[in-house]
Amino acid sequence: MKTESLTIAIDFDGTIVHDAYPKIGKPIIFAFETIKKLQENGHRTILWTYRRGRALNEAVEFCKKNGIEFYAVNKSFPEEVFDPEYSRKINADIFIDDRNIGGMKSWGEIYQEIIGPTGPTHIQPKKKGWFKF
Repeated sequence: MKTESLTIAIDFDGTIVHDAYPKIGKPIIFAFETIKKLQENGHRTILWTYRRGRALNEAVEFCKKNGIEFYAVNKSFPEEVFDPEYSRKINADIFIDDRNIGGMKSWGEIYQEIIGPTGPTHIQPKKKGWFKF
């Protein structure tokens, strides 16, 4: 069953790799494999991290070396220009982060919730436009 594609924002430190900021920690088991599967299933992935400058470039390169290229990095879409007058919160259907209430789920659990045998049962893309409930 193919579901509608989701936009998924994914943190780096503590989520894709074990937290060793500003260094790059060891990959968390199944993180890269799950992100690849999300992308193969048509989901748009965004790297959403506190990192900036050289530390951010190192994280992006580390992901590329592990077979992951993100749709965007710290932006809702590649062409977005950050305006300091507005919040930096991005537009995503799901945020995967080690700081979630209840902690970080395993990548196996994340895979089952998003891709699983029947697809997401409770994760639905946001409706587009104003006042659409």
